[in-house]
Amino acid sequence: MASPSSQPRAFRLGAVPGATPGKWIDTWKQRMPRVPLELVPIEVATQRAALEDLDAALVRRPIDDPDELHVIPLYEEVPVVVASAESHLMAADELTAEDLAGEVLITPLDDVLGPLGLPTIAPNFPALATTEDAVATAATGVGIVVVPMSLARLHQRKDAGYRPLLDAPTSSVALAWLRDRTTEDVETFIGIVRGRTANSSR
Repeated sequence: MASPSSQPRAFRLGAVPGATPGKWIDTWKQRMPRVPLELVPIEVATQRAALEDLDAALVRRPIDDPDELHVIPLYEEVPVVVASAESHLMAADELTAEDLAGEVLITPLDDVLGPLGLPTIAPNFPALATTEDAVATAATGVGIVVVPMSLARLHQRKDAGYRPLLDAPTSSVALAWLRDRTTEDVETFIGIVRGRTANSSR
């Protein structure tokens, strides 16, 4: 039996809710079969601290500490409005801020978009802890939630629907890692994310 010191190294990749690293993980497995990749779920609120124990992570910007971190923007996510499947808002293919006038906007404590400046009104109940709770509440018809599309898909329900919200701030997903831990494995994963082939130079 191999001793712990001779065990193969692993690459620990963090991912915030909604991030979809599947295609990159598949490429990693093909290109780096001797280095297992461990996918570690992390929360946006604690993503900076989580990086201390990870090789790299898919995070949501902005992320603090530019002096200590390398951050590569990957893609922008369109925000969507989540509402009851029976809501009149679901009759449209897309929504604008004006369409939301007077709607009750439920903003969970783990919100990742920040202030949106919409003509909505605040709920008359305490803030909900999670996006999942907020979507479940919106599904009952008492309000709406605005989230990146991936989170709407993550918490999709039969009694709720979602529509793109035009001209609203997008949510930026990025790859981040500690500057003093730019290892060969990190460089390899960066290459995969950027679409380099196995034979490409860095």
